[in-house]
Amino acid sequence: MEEFGVKNPAAGIAEIGLGKAASVRYNLLEAALYEEAIRRGEAELTADGALRALTGQHTGRSAKDKFVVRDAKTDGQIWWDNNKPMSPEHFAVLHQDMLAHAAGKDLFVQDLIGGADADNALPTRVVTEFAWHSLFIRNLLIRPEREALQGFLPKLTIIDLPSFRADPARHGCRTETVIACDLTNGIVLIGGTSYAGEMKKSVFTVLNYLLPSKGVMPMHCSANVGPDGDAAVFFGLSGTGKTTLSADPKRTLIGDDEHGWGENGIFNFEGGCYAKTIRLSAEAEPEIYATTKRFGTVLENVVLDEHRVPDFNDGSLTENTRCAYPLHFIPNASETGIAPHPKTIIMLTADAFGVLPPIAKLTPEQAMYHFLSGYTAKVAGTEKGVTEPEATFSTCFGAPFMPRHPTEYGNLLRDLIARHKVDCWLVNTGWTGGAYGTGNRMPIKATRALLTAALTGELKKVEMRTDANFGFAVPVAVAGVDTKILDPRSTWADGTAYDAQAKKLVGMFIDNFAKFEAHVDGKVRDAAPGIRLAAE
Repeated sequence: MEEFGVKNPAAGIAEIGLGKAASVRYNLLEAALYEEAIRRGEAELTADGALRALTGQHTGRSAKDKFVVRDAKTDGQIWWDNNKPMSPEHFAVLHQDMLAHAAGKDLFVQDLIGGADADNALPTRVVTEFAWHSLFIRNLLIRPEREALQGFLPKLTIIDLPSFRADPARHGCRTETVIACDLTNGIVLIGGTSYAGEMKKSVFTVLNYLLPSKGVMPMHCSANVGPDGDAAVFFGLSGTGKTTLSADPKRTLIGDDEHGWGENGIFNFEGGCYAKTIRLSAEAEPEIYATTKRFGTVLENVVLDEHRVPDFNDGSLTENTRCAYPLHFIPNASETGIAPHPKTIIMLTADAFGVLPPIAKLTPEQAMYHFLSGYTAKVAGTEKGVTEPEATFSTCFGAPFMPRHPTEYGNLLRDLIARHKVDCWLVNTGWTGGAYGTGNRMPIKATRALLTAALTGELKKVEMRTDANFGFAVPVAVAGVDTKILDPRSTWADGTAYDAQAKKLVGMFIDNFAKFEAHVDGKVRDAAPGIRLAAE
């Protein structure tokens, strides 16, 4: 068997059952992976030097095809309402069939780290069929120093074979596509999909399972830190501005998507970023745009013109076009991926109903309530069949990646907020002056001004009112921000229509939270919207 790059003698590929591969290329660097991807017809070079790959049928995660092995250890620890079980027997057959499928193939291996905090790091070996997948995951995870690769001992092994087709009857899955996680033995199997994000989110899922038992809070969030060590965390679902708003030239970027919060502060799980590129522009997001013109960046499902220049306005393949690049491509990125305990938590939502204020102060109990709710809204046209604003509740701002019950994460977060006296704010980047279709998108200038005031502590000094529907504190006036925008009802032409819309949204929150009520204490239940009015 031909081998290239750095080979690990302690835990080689043969030990995980892939010894019959035609060749294995260990820890190749960017230039070699470019050559292999292009030679094998997996990807092509753009006019600017990035590598563009297409993923075919799957242009996003296959959430319905993700499974967790249900064994004696995981049975009582996994939130099975949110995670599909697979039997150990089915996983064993799937594992052996994938190993057999890999025989005679050229494989690529990257030995990487999930988690910048040494005490909570997850050494991860990623075996891929595609060279561009190897480059992708090398960009996204933390890259050890070359000398550290000798003797590398993985705690998680991911085997990603897009050409493998699962058999639902034989493997206990749903379709030919499968993402199967054996959390007890630290193995993830990915087959039937070329979408590279499955690898990244598999690492996140495993860390979300492992860390809470160590008292570490895993978070689907971006994070940055100011010059005085004032760290901030930004929770938010897709489309709420998590990546955009954390990219502040006056603050150091810790990471844009996944972090842990433990005894020593916050730390990035990753060594790179996986940013959306649809309608990306140099004017709106110059730092991210610049990465798309660099050697080493992977562009996923981005349309190229006849001169191989990316057209970021073309969503004909998918709206979910992406670029994957190492974190150091961002000029003000942290070199360590570590920051102190946060002083501020921002929970982002894009309220397409036009009800929520642009910013509101949350108590620890309200923070837990909104964290467990994980609210945002889809707008008409973003997905097939969505013709009017549609509420989305994704608990912990990342339900697809949460193996444990949400209240485990919620209780951890509330305890950390209380212990470190963290200020929590709910920020609406959605609509004002009416719902989507009638109102306007919240001005980014106003959002940034309010964020700056929150991060500097200035916002705590202003007069606050209590919101009649949600009970949280809302600023009455903030320097540099149109006062009218702070009171959503006053921005609507018809106040009665606003009241009806607000009542509708409050009802959605209450209905969604019903599944958590038995798992939280009275203070969190009392943080629900509408409670304050009902008591009067």
